[in-house]
Amino acid sequence: MTYSYHEVLNVVVTQVQQLTPDEQLQLLKDLETFIRLQEKPKAHHRVTEFKGMDKETWKGISVQEYIDRERDSWDG
Repeated sequence: MTYSYHEVLNVVVTQVQQLTPDEQLQLLKDLETFIRLQEKPKAHHRVTEFKGMDKETWKGISVQEYIDRERDSWDG
């Protein structure tokens, strides 16, 4: 059986109101932990996945000249 959000909310609020404020806060923390544990881990990327990305931007540009220009710009 599936319950709607509002059905669950009504039941939960009724029961939560019977708890002390400290118990309500603890319940909130426990719910947050429960939900976070269900989250899917974020995908990690390897540096090698970016190989060749945007290579046309750098076509015809000397790496050493680019680095030298960048360093010269630091001096203002």
